[in-house]
Amino acid sequence: HPVDLRVPFHSLQAVKIFLESNRISYSIMIEDVQVRAAAGSGMSSCSSIYNWMDTLVDDHPSLVSKIQIGQSYENRPLYVLKFSTGGSKRPAIWLDTGIHSREWITQATGIWTANKVTTCPSTPAPPALVWTPTETGMLALEVRDGPPDAHSGQRLCLKASKLPARREKLWGRGWGLETLPGGSLSAWCLLCHATGSGSSSNPCSETYHGPYAHSEREVKAIVDFIRSHGNVKSVISIHSYSQMLMFPYGYKTAIPSCNELAKKAVSDLAAVYGTKYTYGSIVDTIYKADGTTIDWAYDNGVKYSFTFELRDTGRYGFLLPSTQIIPTATETWPAVFRNLLVYFCHLG
Repeated sequence: HPVDLRVPFHSLQAVKIFLESNRISYSIMIEDVQVRAAAGSGMSSCSSIYNWMDTLVDDHPSLVSKIQIGQSYENRPLYVLKFSTGGSKRPAIWLDTGIHSREWITQATGIWTANKVTTCPSTPAPPALVWTPTETGMLALEVRDGPPDAHSGQRLCLKASKLPARREKLWGRGWGLETLPGGSLSAWCLLCHATGSGSSSNPCSETYHGPYAHSEREVKAIVDFIRSHGNVKSVISIHSYSQMLMFPYGYKTAIPSCNELAKKAVSDLAAVYGTKYTYGSIVDTIYKADGTTIDWAYDNGVKYSFTFELRDTGRYGFLLPSTQIIPTATETWPAVFRNLLVYFCHLG
């Protein structure tokens, strides 16, 4: 795969000379990232997403409910939207967006999708569908501290706001099962194998795994919610960018578990606008990553765990224009719902 670099202005000439002297071809995708970021993206802020959630619940009280599952490091409420026709402990699907604050297209896609669910009664729906839009709030909302920061100046911020360093890998998969109490920890701060080469022990690194698995409030709230439910059949985590659909593992190589299902999903997605996605395990498709959400979910009994990396492949990257919100959400819909979720609903 090609590599995307963000080069500070003062290093620009040095980088060009290095690339050219080594005969490495390159192209400039965004001339001035600062100007592009300052122009805005038309994406919703945390407060506007919260207001939207309340409106959605008011408009569809028999289908949608809002649940607070905890508080963020900066004491903002962490909300989940639950789509259900009734009952308790029914088979459920967890879907999160906005886990990384700079990935604004994920929250926007979450909002579009939630609205789609409430206005598309003919679409086969799972018995209980849980949405979670972390950070800036989105589907199964766990609004983290990152989004407000991303809207107020730190546009490319990745991690949660806790100081002295923001935590990125907080789940547990990557932390090593043998050294931590409580059994199998997997992904998020760090899910479980966070101490390998797919994460960092440097607090200043974007892949810092935190002091221990589930060390951050935001992660622990989701872990506790999924575990307490006890019947989550699928976990789907929406990210950007790269146009990929991936499944476990990220911290190790293993026999592909969901190749055929992923293949069908990306085929359905491509049928809408021709957008091409690659698919496979995280470690084989993108890079080694410790402490991912879906690794943790898979090792805690959720067999059907997937991560989407939405548009694009680097032309705009995290600064995707707002004109691509609806196309991105529209093409993702058949992959997630018509294919994956409908399949999960028919599990015994």
